[in-house]
Amino acid sequence: MDIFCGAGGFSSGFFLHGYKIIHGIDSWQPAINTFNFNYGLNCTVKNVLDFEDDIEQIEKLPNTNIIIGSPPCVSFSNSNKSGKSDKSLGVRLTETFLRIIVVKKYSKDSILEAWFMENVTNSAKYLQDRYTFQDLNLMDWAEGLGYSGKDVAINIKGHSKVLISSDYGCPQVRKRLITSENIAKSTPIIPKVTHGEKGEIIGLKRWITLGDVMDVLPGPNSKKSNREVKDPIYPHITLTLSEVTDHFYDSGLYEIHWEQSRYLKTNHPFMGRMSFPEKLSRPSRTITATNIGTSREAIIYPSEYGRKGDGEYRIPTIREMACLMGFPITYQFIGKSNAKKRLVGNAVCPTVSKALSKKLSDEIGFKSKAQSFRINADKLKSVTNLNTFSPRVFNERPKRNPGARFRRHPFKYGNITVTLSNYKIGETPAETSKWRTSIQYGNGHGYPNQSVPDYFFEKIEKILFAIENGKQFVNYINNGFSERIPDSQTLQILYEHNKGNSSFMCPIELIETVRERIDSMNFDQEMFRQNSMRVFKHKSEVPMEQLFALYAINKISTTSNMK
Repeated sequence: MDIFCGAGGFSSGFFLHGYKIIHGIDSWQPAINTFNFNYGLNCTVKNVLDFEDDIEQIEKLPNTNIIIGSPPCVSFSNSNKSGKSDKSLGVRLTETFLRIIVVKKYSKDSILEAWFMENVTNSAKYLQDRYTFQDLNLMDWAEGLGYSGKDVAINIKGHSKVLISSDYGCPQVRKRLITSENIAKSTPIIPKVTHGEKGEIIGLKRWITLGDVMDVLPGPNSKKSNREVKDPIYPHITLTLSEVTDHFYDSGLYEIHWEQSRYLKTNHPFMGRMSFPEKLSRPSRTITATNIGTSREAIIYPSEYGRKGDGEYRIPTIREMACLMGFPITYQFIGKSNAKKRLVGNAVCPTVSKALSKKLSDEIGFKSKAQSFRINADKLKSVTNLNTFSPRVFNERPKRNPGARFRRHPFKYGNITVTLSNYKIGETPAETSKWRTSIQYGNGHGYPNQSVPDYFFEKIEKILFAIENGKQFVNYINNGFSERIPDSQTLQILYEHNKGNSSFMCPIELIETVRERIDSMNFDQEMFRQNSMRVFKHKSEVPMEQLFALYAINKISTTSNMK
């Protein structure tokens, strides 16, 4: 039985290893539809919290040898409101799941041999080390069976371990906390690692990489055909190309979207540097339920269509996402595009589930017989298939909302950023009133922020004249570049429309031009050491690039505000 079953990823590993899946519980219709489709069941939508105070409903659930579950992890995740979200619902859902386990474990007609719970690693901070019957509101029920309400009903501490999906044959690095129990032994069920970065050297299989998956799957721009396609994770599974669903469509991104992601990955104001595009030589980063192309977490790589600008880069197709999670290519997801993304991104990696099921089988002596998810052509006719076999048309360039906030810096050298923004950084509410120059010293809350007034570039100009190549840079900024800076209102409009024009550059283009120009000067870690005139108030010396950036950024804000 699979509680919080979602798309059935947790169940799939057990199914592939020979187990029979008999029941699933989820409150979301697309999840139940997907679960029913792949396992041939007729489960209905059900809220797990219905079992929070109703023992009778729990007792009516089917008795099974194994119960698995993945309480929703959103409230526990560090990425949700920077880890400051309300955890109470997550705790309630998890404790209700544990309540079901306890009732099924201690009932007189119990056949339960093992249980597993999957969640984000952060969840452990909000759960008790152990739960008594009383903790789970089962005191009267337990006393009726001869137990004390204060008896420990279930242990969490000592039964939990963080597993990394790439260590178990999944082409994705996904860390999850697995809590489990072999009931007969009262021990956790922890599978041995099977894959590693240098697997062959240490007697393991090599990690499966993002590139491995992309090499095996046909490109999304492939033409219709009946040629054979092998599953990149389960090579014994093959389909004809025409049978592979949710893959042959154009997932290309508008330039404004992938450019935003690139900036957040490679030049984020607070966080470290990430690859853009993705490194194909390593397992993929964690697949998310949104799979949008504007975020820092987005997985982005070049499109096979060979375009520049709009459509130059793309996000994974649904089928690629599913393969990177470890689903077989025969597994189907029921719903529209966004529902499919959520179904895949919220799932438990089937390869990890399969490793858990194998370890359990070894412990309890279950003679497994492998089985596969099969394609049924007639059933597939009712499934929404995203395949179009045609390129995307990029004819509706996205626009930002009026008054959209802008903040960007050319680079982060010396843990300092020189920033152009249309609002006062650190001010609440942050209203867009004028263009501003500021300097940030360090990352995050508590680090100094220096506001730089308009016309400050005039003071810096004298310093630049005394530095090699400084005069040439000043001439470059004042002869051609400054003419491409529009007035304040126009600069805001160009930002909202995501594009400059023949006369003026938008703010992103201005910042990128400054970055490219300064980086081409190859300062090679040369430092600017300040004298009696303090340009940078909170540092005695800074990378030379930041002095040049300050001149250019302040020139942009001053010119725009004064036109």
